Amino acid sequence: MPIIKSAKKALRQTKRRTIRNLRRKEAYKKILKQIQRLLEAKKVKDAEALVPQAQKALDKAVKTGVLKANAAARKKSRLAKSIRKAKAAS
Repeated sequence: MPIIKSAKKALRQTKRRTIRNLRRKEAYKKILKQIQRLLEAKKVKDAEALVPQAQKALDKAVKTGVLKANAAARKKSRLAKSIRKAKAAS
């Protein structure tokens, strides 16, 4: 445990930031998994409806520093690719 006052404050800040970052991370992971499940169940229309929400969650993760910009771009690209592939299959 920290003894110095500034170290105590830093610990409090770290705890708050960790919780905030985990929420952001869980938000985008949850929606991406949801879309993936819908695509596996051949529900392309429902999956397409969730794409803007997924992009929003990824953009917010980038904005807050939870995810790097290129990583988010890659995830969005792969998401769009999987939607196109599912559309072509159905």
